[in-house]
Amino acid sequence: MGRRRSGEQREAARRPESDRAAAIAWLDRRINFERTPPGSAAAAPFGLARMRRLLAAVGAPHERLPVVHVAGTKGKGSTVAMIASILEDSGHRVGRYMSPHVHTLEERICVAGRPIAAVDLVAAFDAVIPAVERLDAAAARRGTRGPTWFEVVTTVALVHFVRAGVDIAVLETGLGGRLDATNVSRPLVSVITSISLDHMALLGPTIGRIAGEKAGIIKRGCPVVSGATHPAARRVIVATAARRRSRLLQLGRDFTAAHVADDADGGEAVEVHTTDREAARYRVGMSGRHQAENAALAVVAARLLAARGWRVTERAIASGLARTTLPARIEQVASRPLTVVDAAHNVASMQALVATLAPALDRLRPRVLVFAASADKQLEEMLAAAAGRFDHVIVTRYATNPRAAPVERLVAACRLAGLPPARVAATPREAVTLARSLATGRGLVCVAGSFFLAAELGGRA
Repeated sequence: MGRRRSGEQREAARRPESDRAAAIAWLDRRINFERTPPGSAAAAPFGLARMRRLLAAVGAPHERLPVVHVAGTKGKGSTVAMIASILEDSGHRVGRYMSPHVHTLEERICVAGRPIAAVDLVAAFDAVIPAVERLDAAAARRGTRGPTWFEVVTTVALVHFVRAGVDIAVLETGLGGRLDATNVSRPLVSVITSISLDHMALLGPTIGRIAGEKAGIIKRGCPVVSGATHPAARRVIVATAARRRSRLLQLGRDFTAAHVADDADGGEAVEVHTTDREAARYRVGMSGRHQAENAALAVVAARLLAARGWRVTERAIASGLARTTLPARIEQVASRPLTVVDAAHNVASMQALVATLAPALDRLRPRVLVFAASADKQLEEMLAAAAGRFDHVIVTRYATNPRAAPVERLVAACRLAGLPPARVAATPREAVTLARSLATGRGLVCVAGSFFLAAELGGRA
Protein backbone atom coordinates (compact mmCIF):
# COMPACT_ATOMS: atom_id res chain seq x y z
CA MET A 1 0.00 0.00 0.00
CA GLY A 2 2.84 2.37 0.88
CA ARG A 3 4.50 1.67 -2.46
CA ARG A 4 1.27 2.33 -4.33
CA ARG A 5 0.78 5.61 -2.49
CA SER A 6 4.33 6.75 -3.21
CA GLY A 7 3.86 5.84 -6.88
CA GLU A 8 0.67 7.89 -7.00
CA GLN A 9 2.48 10.78 -5.35
CA ARG A 10 5.28 10.60 -7.91
CA GLU A 11 2.72 10.57 -10.71
CA ALA A 12 0.92 13.57 -9.20
CA ALA A 13 4.24 15.41 -8.96
CA ARG A 14 5.01 14.68 -12.62
CA ARG A 15 1.57 15.68 -13.86
CA PRO A 16 1.98 19.48 -13.50
CA GLU A 17 5.18 19.32 -15.55
CA SER A 18 3.48 17.24 -18.22
CA ASP A 19 0.49 19.58 -18.27
CA ARG A 20 2.83 22.57 -18.30
CA ALA A 21 4.63 21.22 -21.36
CA ALA A 22 1.31 20.78 -23.16
CA ALA A 23 0.22 24.32 -22.25
CA ILE A 24 3.52 25.82 -23.44
CA ALA A 25 3.33 23.82 -26.69
CA TRP A 26 -0.19 25.15 -27.25
CA LEU A 27 0.97 28.70 -26.46
CA ASP A 28 3.96 28.52 -28.79
CA ARG A 29 1.71 27.89 -31.78
CA ARG A 30 0.37 31.44 -31.46
CA ILE A 31 1.68 34.59 -33.14
CA ASN A 32 4.51 35.94 -30.99
CA PHE A 33 5.87 39.42 -31.71
CA GLU A 34 9.00 38.55 -29.73
CA ARG A 35 9.75 35.97 -32.43
CA THR A 36 7.91 37.15 -35.54
CA PRO A 37 9.94 39.69 -37.57
CA PRO A 38 8.19 43.05 -38.01
CA GLY A 39 6.20 43.20 -41.22
CA SER A 40 5.82 39.43 -41.47
CA ALA A 41 2.71 38.32 -43.29
CA ALA A 42 2.02 36.03 -40.33
CA ALA A 43 1.86 38.90 -37.87
CA ALA A 44 -1.45 39.91 -36.35
CA PRO A 45 -2.22 43.65 -36.28
CA PHE A 46 -1.67 45.56 -33.05
CA GLY A 47 -4.75 46.71 -31.14
CA LEU A 48 -6.57 46.32 -27.84
CA ALA A 49 -9.86 44.90 -29.14
CA ARG A 50 -8.69 41.27 -28.98
CA MET A 51 -7.33 41.75 -25.48
CA ARG A 52 -10.54 43.33 -24.24
CA ARG A 53 -12.61 40.50 -25.69
CA LEU A 54 -10.34 37.90 -24.11
CA LEU A 55 -10.41 39.55 -20.69
CA ALA A 56 -14.19 39.87 -20.82
CA ALA A 57 -14.40 36.15 -21.60
CA VAL A 58 -12.42 35.21 -18.46
CA GLY A 59 -14.22 37.51 -16.04
CA ALA A 60 -12.37 40.82 -16.51
CA PRO A 61 -9.58 40.20 -13.96
CA HIS A 62 -7.93 43.52 -14.85
CA GLU A 63 -10.88 45.39 -13.35
CA ARG A 64 -10.19 43.83 -9.94
CA LEU A 65 -6.50 44.75 -9.73
CA PRO A 66 -4.93 48.01 -8.55
CA VAL A 67 -2.00 48.53 -10.91
CA VAL A 68 1.26 50.41 -11.37
CA HIS A 69 1.97 50.48 -15.12
CA VAL A 70 5.51 50.93 -16.51
CA ALA A 71 6.61 51.63 -20.10
CA GLY A 72 9.85 52.86 -21.66
CA THR A 73 12.67 51.88 -23.99
CA LYS A 74 15.19 50.76 -21.39
CA GLY A 75 15.12 50.33 -17.65
CA LYS A 76 11.45 49.41 -17.39
CA GLY A 77 12.10 45.87 -16.15
CA SER A 78 14.49 47.10 -13.47
CA THR A 79 12.02 49.81 -12.44
CA VAL A 80 9.17 47.30 -12.22
CA ALA A 81 11.28 45.02 -10.04
CA MET A 82 12.29 47.88 -7.74
CA ILE A 83 8.71 49.11 -7.30
CA ALA A 84 7.51 45.58 -6.59
CA SER A 85 10.26 45.08 -3.97
CA ILE A 86 9.41 48.36 -2.26
CA LEU A 87 5.72 47.45 -2.07
CA GLU A 88 6.51 43.94 -0.82
CA ASP A 89 8.73 45.34 1.92
CA SER A 90 5.90 47.72 2.84
CA GLY A 91 3.75 44.67 3.63
CA HIS A 92 1.75 44.28 0.42
CA ARG A 93 1.17 41.09 -1.55
CA VAL A 94 2.45 42.10 -4.99
CA GLY A 95 1.99 40.62 -8.44
CA ARG A 96 4.86 41.40 -10.83
CA TYR A 97 4.58 40.96 -14.59
CA MET A 98 7.69 41.43 -16.74
CA SER A 99 9.03 40.45 -20.16
CA PRO A 100 10.88 38.89 -21.77
CA HIS A 101 12.05 36.05 -19.56
CA VAL A 102 15.65 34.86 -19.45
CA HIS A 103 15.32 31.26 -18.29
CA THR A 104 11.66 30.16 -18.03
CA LEU A 105 8.23 31.60 -18.75
CA GLU A 106 7.44 31.51 -15.03
CA GLU A 107 9.88 34.40 -14.44
CA ARG A 108 7.39 36.75 -16.06
CA ILE A 109 4.65 36.11 -13.51
CA CYS A 110 5.65 36.50 -9.86
CA VAL A 111 3.67 36.85 -6.63
CA ALA A 112 5.42 37.92 -3.44
CA GLY A 113 8.74 37.71 -5.28
CA ARG A 114 8.31 34.07 -6.32
CA PRO A 115 7.72 32.87 -9.89
CA ILE A 116 4.40 31.17 -10.53
CA ALA A 117 4.45 27.44 -9.72
CA ALA A 118 3.86 24.96 -12.54
CA VAL A 119 0.57 23.80 -11.03
CA ASP A 120 -0.71 27.40 -10.82
CA LEU A 121 0.50 28.19 -14.33
CA VAL A 122 -1.43 25.19 -15.66
CA ALA A 123 -4.53 26.18 -13.68
CA ALA A 124 -4.44 29.70 -15.14
CA PHE A 125 -3.99 28.31 -18.65
CA ASP A 126 -6.95 25.98 -18.04
CA ALA A 127 -9.07 29.05 -17.35
CA VAL A 128 -7.81 30.95 -20.39
CA ILE A 129 -7.45 28.35 -23.17
CA PRO A 130 -11.19 27.66 -23.71
CA ALA A 131 -11.86 31.40 -24.04
CA VAL A 132 -8.97 31.79 -26.50
CA GLU A 133 -10.22 28.92 -28.63
CA ARG A 134 -13.73 30.41 -28.78
CA LEU A 135 -12.21 33.72 -29.87
CA ASP A 136 -10.06 31.88 -32.43
CA ALA A 137 -13.19 30.33 -33.96
CA ALA A 138 -14.98 33.69 -34.09
CA ALA A 139 -11.92 35.36 -35.62
CA ALA A 140 -11.66 32.64 -38.27
CA ARG A 141 -15.26 33.32 -39.31
CA ARG A 142 -14.38 37.01 -39.72
CA GLY A 143 -11.14 36.25 -41.56
CA THR A 144 -9.02 37.75 -38.75
CA ARG A 145 -6.70 36.34 -36.09
CA GLY A 146 -7.31 35.38 -32.48
CA PRO A 147 -5.27 36.51 -29.45
CA THR A 148 -1.49 36.64 -29.74
CA TRP A 149 1.11 34.85 -27.60
CA PHE A 150 1.71 37.95 -25.48
CA GLU A 151 -1.99 38.70 -25.07
CA VAL A 152 -2.56 35.16 -23.80
CA VAL A 153 0.37 35.29 -21.36
CA THR A 154 -0.78 38.70 -20.07
CA THR A 155 -4.25 37.28 -19.48
CA VAL A 156 -2.79 34.24 -17.71
CA ALA A 157 -0.84 36.62 -15.44
CA LEU A 158 -3.90 38.72 -14.59
CA VAL A 159 -6.01 35.64 -13.90
CA HIS A 160 -3.31 34.27 -11.60
CA PHE A 161 -2.90 37.57 -9.75
CA VAL A 162 -6.62 37.66 -8.93
CA ARG A 163 -6.63 34.01 -7.84
CA ALA A 164 -3.50 34.58 -5.73
CA GLY A 165 -5.15 37.49 -3.94
CA VAL A 166 -2.54 40.13 -4.69
CA ASP A 167 -3.08 43.59 -3.24
CA ILE A 168 -1.52 45.35 -6.22
CA ALA A 169 0.13 44.41 -9.53
CA VAL A 170 3.12 46.07 -11.19
CA LEU A 171 2.93 45.57 -14.95
CA GLU A 172 5.64 46.07 -17.58
CA THR A 173 4.58 46.79 -21.14
CA GLY A 174 5.80 44.32 -23.74
CA LEU A 175 6.20 46.64 -26.72
CA GLY A 176 5.37 50.33 -26.97
CA GLY A 177 2.49 51.23 -24.69
CA ARG A 178 -0.51 52.68 -26.48
CA LEU A 179 -1.50 49.38 -28.12
CA ASP A 180 0.26 47.01 -25.72
CA ALA A 181 -1.84 44.25 -24.16
CA THR A 182 -1.13 45.59 -20.66
CA ASN A 183 -2.71 48.94 -21.55
CA VAL A 184 -6.20 47.70 -20.68
CA SER A 185 -5.38 48.42 -17.02
CA ARG A 186 -6.51 51.48 -15.07
CA PRO A 187 -3.37 52.28 -13.08
CA LEU A 188 -2.96 54.15 -9.83
CA VAL A 189 0.38 55.46 -11.14
CA SER A 190 1.98 55.29 -14.58
CA VAL A 191 5.76 55.33 -15.06
CA ILE A 192 7.71 56.04 -18.24
CA THR A 193 11.41 55.24 -18.12
CA SER A 194 14.05 56.58 -20.51
CA ILE A 195 13.19 56.67 -24.21
CA SER A 196 15.57 56.00 -27.08
CA LEU A 197 15.44 54.51 -30.56
CA ASP A 198 14.29 50.88 -30.62
CA HIS A 199 11.69 48.82 -32.51
CA MET A 200 11.46 51.65 -35.05
CA ALA A 201 9.69 49.48 -37.65
CA LEU A 202 6.76 49.12 -35.27
CA LEU A 203 6.87 52.23 -33.07
CA GLY A 204 8.13 54.88 -35.47
CA PRO A 205 11.45 56.22 -36.78
CA THR A 206 11.92 59.15 -34.37
CA ILE A 207 12.18 59.69 -30.62
CA GLY A 208 9.02 61.80 -30.75
CA ARG A 209 7.00 59.05 -32.45
CA ILE A 210 8.27 56.42 -30.04
CA ALA A 211 7.49 58.69 -27.08
CA GLY A 212 3.96 59.04 -28.39
CA GLU A 213 3.52 55.27 -28.23
CA LYS A 214 5.00 55.08 -24.71
CA ALA A 215 2.88 58.03 -23.54
CA GLY A 216 -0.17 56.04 -24.57
CA ILE A 217 -0.17 54.48 -21.09
CA ILE A 218 -1.01 57.86 -19.51
CA LYS A 219 -4.63 57.75 -18.36
CA ARG A 220 -6.94 60.66 -17.58
CA GLY A 221 -6.37 61.89 -14.05
CA CYS A 222 -3.73 59.25 -13.28
CA PRO A 223 -0.38 60.66 -12.08
CA VAL A 224 2.64 59.82 -14.21
CA VAL A 225 6.36 59.71 -13.40
CA SER A 226 8.69 60.26 -16.36
CA GLY A 227 12.40 59.58 -16.69
CA ALA A 228 12.55 60.67 -20.34
CA THR A 229 15.25 63.29 -20.82
CA HIS A 230 15.38 63.65 -24.62
CA PRO A 231 13.75 67.01 -25.52
CA ALA A 232 11.47 65.51 -28.17
CA ALA A 233 10.29 62.79 -25.80
CA ARG A 234 9.69 65.27 -23.00
CA ARG A 235 7.58 67.52 -25.23
CA VAL A 236 5.33 64.62 -26.19
CA ILE A 237 4.93 63.38 -22.61
CA VAL A 238 4.24 66.88 -21.24
CA ALA A 239 1.61 67.48 -23.92
CA THR A 240 -0.05 64.10 -23.38
CA ALA A 241 -0.17 64.51 -19.60
CA ALA A 242 -1.65 67.99 -19.97
CA ARG A 243 -4.26 66.78 -22.46
CA ARG A 244 -5.28 63.98 -20.11
CA ARG A 245 -5.14 66.17 -17.01
CA SER A 246 -2.61 63.90 -15.39
CA ARG A 247 -0.15 65.17 -12.83
CA LEU A 248 3.36 64.78 -14.27
CA LEU A 249 6.50 64.40 -12.18
CA GLN A 250 9.50 64.69 -14.46
CA LEU A 251 13.13 63.75 -13.92
CA GLY A 252 15.31 66.86 -13.98
CA ARG A 253 12.39 69.17 -13.20
CA ASP A 254 10.45 67.76 -10.25
CA PHE A 255 13.10 65.36 -8.95
CA THR A 256 16.74 64.50 -9.55
CA ALA A 257 18.76 61.30 -9.40
CA ALA A 258 22.48 61.27 -8.65
CA HIS A 259 24.58 58.11 -8.77
CA VAL A 260 26.97 57.98 -5.84
CA ALA A 261 29.55 55.43 -4.76
CA ASP A 262 29.01 53.79 -1.39
CA ASP A 263 32.50 53.84 0.04
CA ALA A 264 31.57 51.57 2.95
CA ASP A 265 31.61 48.38 0.90
CA GLY A 266 32.18 49.40 -2.70
CA GLY A 267 28.49 49.24 -3.58
CA GLU A 268 26.37 51.78 -5.36
CA ALA A 269 23.72 54.22 -4.22
CA VAL A 270 21.34 56.83 -5.54
CA GLU A 271 20.58 60.23 -4.07
CA VAL A 272 17.03 61.32 -4.84
CA HIS A 273 15.98 64.92 -4.35
CA THR A 274 12.43 66.17 -4.84
CA THR A 275 11.10 69.69 -4.61
CA ASP A 276 9.07 68.89 -1.49
CA ARG A 277 11.67 67.19 0.72
CA GLU A 278 15.37 66.90 1.45
CA ALA A 279 17.60 64.60 -0.55
CA ALA A 280 17.56 60.97 0.52
CA ARG A 281 20.26 58.38 -0.22
CA TYR A 282 19.48 54.72 -0.91
CA ARG A 283 21.65 51.69 -1.63
CA VAL A 284 20.91 50.12 -5.04
CA GLY A 285 21.30 46.39 -5.50
CA MET A 286 21.60 46.53 -9.29
CA SER A 287 24.87 47.54 -10.95
CA GLY A 288 25.28 50.50 -13.27
CA ARG A 289 25.08 54.27 -13.15
CA HIS A 290 21.89 54.11 -15.20
CA GLN A 291 20.16 52.25 -12.35
CA ALA A 292 20.22 55.48 -10.35
CA GLU A 293 17.54 56.95 -12.62
CA ASN A 294 15.49 53.77 -12.51
CA ALA A 295 15.71 53.75 -8.72
CA ALA A 296 14.61 57.38 -8.55
CA LEU A 297 11.57 56.60 -10.70
CA ALA A 298 10.69 53.76 -8.32
CA VAL A 299 11.08 56.04 -5.30
CA VAL A 300 8.87 58.77 -6.73
CA ALA A 301 6.24 56.24 -7.87
CA ALA A 302 6.19 54.68 -4.39
CA ARG A 303 5.77 58.08 -2.78
CA LEU A 304 2.86 58.84 -5.12
CA LEU A 305 1.23 55.60 -4.01
CA ALA A 306 1.75 56.66 -0.40
CA ALA A 307 0.04 59.96 -1.19
CA ARG A 308 -2.90 57.95 -2.56
CA GLY A 309 -3.28 56.06 0.71
CA TRP A 310 -1.07 53.02 0.15
CA ARG A 311 1.25 52.03 2.97
CA VAL A 312 4.83 52.76 1.87
CA THR A 313 7.63 53.44 4.34
CA GLU A 314 11.05 54.98 3.87
CA ARG A 315 12.54 51.84 5.43
CA ALA A 316 10.77 49.72 2.79
CA ILE A 317 12.03 51.98 0.01
CA ALA A 318 15.58 51.54 1.28
CA SER A 319 15.37 47.76 1.74
CA GLY A 320 13.46 47.23 -1.52
CA LEU A 321 16.02 49.05 -3.64
CA ALA A 322 18.95 47.38 -1.89
CA ARG A 323 17.70 43.82 -2.45
CA THR A 324 16.44 44.06 -6.04
CA THR A 325 18.36 42.03 -8.60
CA LEU A 326 17.45 40.57 -11.99
CA PRO A 327 19.17 38.04 -14.26
CA ALA A 328 21.10 39.30 -17.31
CA ARG A 329 21.40 42.85 -16.01
CA ILE A 330 25.17 43.27 -15.80
CA GLU A 331 25.16 39.84 -14.17
CA GLN A 332 28.54 38.42 -13.17
CA VAL A 333 28.46 34.69 -13.89
CA ALA A 334 32.18 33.85 -13.44
CA SER A 335 35.25 35.47 -11.92
CA ARG A 336 38.26 33.93 -13.75
CA PRO A 337 38.02 35.40 -16.26
CA LEU A 338 35.50 37.96 -15.10
CA THR A 339 32.44 37.10 -17.19
CA VAL A 340 29.45 39.43 -17.39
CA VAL A 341 26.14 38.76 -19.17
CA ASP A 342 23.89 41.70 -20.00
CA ALA A 343 20.72 41.86 -22.07
CA ALA A 344 21.71 45.20 -23.65
CA HIS A 345 19.64 45.20 -26.84
CA ASN A 346 19.74 48.76 -28.14
CA VAL A 347 22.22 51.60 -28.48
CA ALA A 348 21.45 53.27 -25.16
CA SER A 349 21.69 49.96 -23.28
CA MET A 350 25.05 49.15 -24.86
CA GLN A 351 26.37 52.59 -23.96
CA ALA A 352 25.22 52.13 -20.36
CA LEU A 353 26.82 48.68 -20.21
CA VAL A 354 30.21 49.89 -21.48
CA ALA A 355 30.12 52.85 -19.10
CA THR A 356 29.41 50.56 -16.14
CA LEU A 357 32.19 48.16 -17.09
CA ALA A 358 34.70 50.98 -17.73
CA PRO A 359 36.78 50.41 -14.54
CA ALA A 360 37.09 46.68 -15.29
CA LEU A 361 37.79 47.36 -18.97
CA ASP A 362 40.59 49.72 -17.95
CA ARG A 363 42.07 47.20 -15.51
CA LEU A 364 41.74 43.78 -17.14
CA ARG A 365 43.35 42.28 -20.25
CA PRO A 366 42.54 40.65 -22.61
CA ARG A 367 38.96 41.93 -23.09
CA VAL A 368 36.54 39.90 -25.22
CA LEU A 369 33.08 40.85 -26.45
CA VAL A 370 30.57 38.12 -27.38
CA PHE A 371 27.75 39.64 -29.41
CA ALA A 372 24.51 38.52 -31.05
CA ALA A 373 21.42 40.58 -31.74
CA SER A 374 18.15 40.72 -33.61
CA ALA A 375 18.28 41.73 -37.26
CA ASP A 376 15.98 44.73 -36.79
CA LYS A 377 18.37 46.45 -34.35
CA GLN A 378 20.82 49.29 -35.03
CA LEU A 379 23.72 46.86 -35.15
CA GLU A 380 26.51 49.22 -36.22
CA GLU A 381 25.49 51.83 -33.68
CA MET A 382 25.24 49.26 -30.88
CA LEU A 383 28.70 47.91 -31.66
CA ALA A 384 30.15 51.41 -31.99
CA ALA A 385 29.45 51.85 -28.27
CA ALA A 386 32.10 49.16 -27.67
CA ALA A 387 34.71 50.54 -30.10
CA GLY A 388 38.18 50.81 -28.59
CA ARG A 389 37.21 48.84 -25.49
CA PHE A 390 37.74 45.22 -26.56
CA ASP A 391 40.73 43.27 -27.85
CA HIS A 392 38.66 40.50 -29.44
CA VAL A 393 35.09 40.23 -30.73
CA ILE A 394 33.19 37.00 -31.29
CA VAL A 395 29.83 37.09 -33.07
CA THR A 396 27.29 34.32 -33.03
CA ARG A 397 23.62 33.64 -33.68
CA TYR A 398 21.11 32.34 -31.16
CA ALA A 399 18.93 29.50 -32.40
CA THR A 400 15.88 30.17 -30.27
CA ASN A 401 14.51 33.14 -32.21
CA PRO A 402 14.19 33.63 -35.98
CA ARG A 403 14.79 37.38 -35.64
CA ALA A 404 18.50 36.74 -34.98
CA ALA A 405 20.87 38.65 -37.28
CA PRO A 406 23.04 36.48 -39.59
CA VAL A 407 26.66 36.29 -38.48
CA GLU A 408 27.78 37.67 -41.85
CA ARG A 409 25.89 40.87 -41.13
CA LEU A 410 27.35 41.04 -37.62
CA VAL A 411 30.89 40.64 -39.00
CA ALA A 412 30.27 43.54 -41.38
CA ALA A 413 28.74 45.64 -38.59
CA CYS A 414 31.84 45.09 -36.43
CA ARG A 415 34.05 46.28 -39.26
CA LEU A 416 31.94 49.41 -39.84
CA ALA A 417 31.86 50.12 -36.10
CA GLY A 418 35.66 50.12 -35.86
CA LEU A 419 35.99 46.96 -33.78
CA PRO A 420 38.71 44.31 -34.21
CA PRO A 421 37.99 41.75 -36.94
CA ALA A 422 35.22 39.53 -35.65
CA ARG A 423 35.56 35.80 -35.18
CA VAL A 424 32.49 33.63 -35.78
CA ALA A 425 31.16 30.93 -33.46
CA ALA A 426 28.39 28.57 -34.50
CA THR A 427 26.53 28.79 -31.19
CA PRO A 428 26.49 31.09 -28.16
CA ARG A 429 27.95 28.32 -26.02
CA GLU A 430 30.88 27.88 -28.43
CA ALA A 431 31.32 31.66 -28.50
CA VAL A 432 31.65 31.85 -24.73
CA THR A 433 34.05 28.90 -24.61
CA LEU A 434 36.29 30.61 -27.18
CA ALA A 435 35.97 33.95 -25.39
CA ARG A 436 37.04 32.49 -22.05
CA SER A 437 40.04 30.89 -23.74
CA LEU A 438 41.07 34.19 -25.31
CA ALA A 439 40.55 36.12 -22.08
CA THR A 440 42.65 33.62 -20.07
CA GLY A 441 42.20 33.77 -16.32
CA ARG A 442 43.21 37.43 -16.12
CA GLY A 443 40.86 39.07 -18.61
CA LEU A 444 37.20 39.94 -19.09
CA VAL A 445 34.38 38.46 -21.15
CA CYS A 446 31.29 40.55 -21.85
CA VAL A 447 28.25 38.85 -23.40
CA ALA A 448 25.70 41.30 -24.80
CA GLY A 449 23.24 42.17 -27.55
CA SER A 450 19.97 40.44 -26.70
CA PHE A 451 17.76 38.88 -24.06
CA PHE A 452 17.59 35.87 -26.38
CA LEU A 453 21.38 35.47 -26.28
CA ALA A 454 21.32 35.59 -22.47
CA ALA A 455 18.42 33.13 -22.39
CA GLU A 456 20.17 30.64 -24.67
CA LEU A 457 23.21 30.69 -22.40
CA GLY A 458 20.92 30.06 -19.45
CA GLY A 459 23.03 32.03 -16.97
CA ARG A 460 25.84 29.45 -17.25
CA ALA A 461 28.39 31.41 -19.29
